[in-house]
Amino acid sequence: MRGGWVYIMTNRPNGTLYLGVTNDLARRAFEHREGRSRGFTQIYGLRRLVWYETHDDIRTAIQREKTFEIGATCTRT
Repeated sequence: MRGGWVYIMTNRPNGTLYLGVTNDLARRAFEHREGRSRGFTQIYGLRRLVWYETHDDIRTAIQREKTFEIGATCTRT
């Protein structure tokens, strides 16, 4: 099993954030910057990598991403 990364991309300071998970951070960041990611990231122009963390196992990275999403949902008002 390969390692993984949880990462956050943005389009500008204080702009839209995108939380993702991947097994190849360099490739995925390149895809975002070049506009090769369709959908949400392409619409909002999310090209700046602002944060990431490394995990030994992709499954652990996926679980970590889910904790961010649940936490973000719980803190909205």
